[in-house]
Amino acid sequence: MSTESSLAPFSRRNWLKSLALASLANPKLFASSAAHFAPRAKRIIWLTQAGAPSQLDLFDYKPGLAAQFDKDLPNSVRGEQRLTGMTAGQKRFPIAPSVFKFAQHGQSGMWLSELLPHTSKFADEICLIRSLHTEAINHDPAMTLLQTGHQIGGRPAFGAWVSYGLGSNNADLPAFVALISRPSGPTNAQPLHERMWGSGFLPSKYQGVRMSSGKDPVLFLSNPPGITTERRRAMLDDVAALNQLKLADYHDPETQARIDQYEMAFRMQSAVPDLADLSKEPADIYERYGPESKKPGTYAANCILARRLAERGVRFIQLYHRGWDQHNNLPSGIKSQCHDTDQPTAALLAELKERGMLDDTLVIWGGEFGRTVYSQGVLTRDNHGRDHHPRCYSVWMAGAGVKGGHVHGETDDFSYNIVKDPVHIHDLNATALHLLGLDHTRLTYRFQGRDYRLTDIHGELVKGVLA
Repeated sequence: MSTESSLAPFSRRNWLKSLALASLANPKLFASSAAHFAPRAKRIIWLTQAGAPSQLDLFDYKPGLAAQFDKDLPNSVRGEQRLTGMTAGQKRFPIAPSVFKFAQHGQSGMWLSELLPHTSKFADEICLIRSLHTEAINHDPAMTLLQTGHQIGGRPAFGAWVSYGLGSNNADLPAFVALISRPSGPTNAQPLHERMWGSGFLPSKYQGVRMSSGKDPVLFLSNPPGITTERRRAMLDDVAALNQLKLADYHDPETQARIDQYEMAFRMQSAVPDLADLSKEPADIYERYGPESKKPGTYAANCILARRLAERGVRFIQLYHRGWDQHNNLPSGIKSQCHDTDQPTAALLAELKERGMLDDTLVIWGGEFGRTVYSQGVLTRDNHGRDHHPRCYSVWMAGAGVKGGHVHGETDDFSYNIVKDPVHIHDLNATALHLLGLDHTRLTYRFQGRDYRLTDIHGELVKGVLA
């Protein structure tokens, strides 16, 4: 064996060891290679409408359905579509046209529902995607797919990937924050599990921090009675010293993550109370966001909080609003949901625009799938329900790098199948990462011998929505 060949394995081992030690010292070393072009967005505010808003009643105008009221949905349209257990036993699938009026808005002439009078004022800022689709037909796997790129839990959420790839712009706040809103009316609100803002197999320092509306916006952050800031600092220094010894022995990234999280929590003790104190907002802000904005935990109050988080450099803000799962009494239910969300959403867009932040903030509004054109249960002229529908639904984007006043994609006359420019969940996520300056194929993390990414092995950039 030559000298060169005998030394090659040794050199390769040393090189791999160097890479491993470098990744411990700087976990973002490899993720940073994914940011290879100038970003259009510095941050994302994802207004997640959990429960699946009906595209037929909000965004996907189908005037021809009025003449199809109570007629059976043609088998040729439904095809071999998988049904949920809630409608699989129905003898009929009667067509239920929307009971709400639509009108054109802005110079773009975008068709939007009367349920969205405030959002409609921003028609020329919005890029409406009418052709999103997914595989999952039930809420939990569909939301998990939307958030993590996979229907089964255990993978990092979108915000965790962003935190891993780009880090934070504010040393005193996490890069990823989750907010959960309370609907004002009676709803069928689906549960949200912590994995939706979890870090999966990424180091735990990248998981989202949930902020609540209670006395302590972040649980267990405040010092207990009798513990001063000075005493807390001394305790953390002692714990950090012990963890450093552990890190030196085992080189476990989670030990470093634990050290970092303790330090972040200490800094947040000063930053979070000021952030969460909405009493400092002027009266006209509450008027813009609507009557619910003074009630902690509402969608309106959380929209104000989202803007404050964005101003302070938080990269990824996930705002959940539950209660869109309208299997019955849809007309009254969706009206209540739009009462909660329409005015605050528009106020958030307006504030971002006025403050010069919409140019570098990507706002996304939408749920995990759509609703069926056929009625679930009894159909009347003024009442019906709609079941889950993964084949097509609508979301919109606004702000940094997207084409305002643009409608992308098209569905058939029943809003049942996509006929032009389909967009999969992976495509949406790939495009959002692109706007942050990240190539979704290069933002990877090695786990159990495989390189993983948010979009798995899928995803194409949706160039048609880019400005």
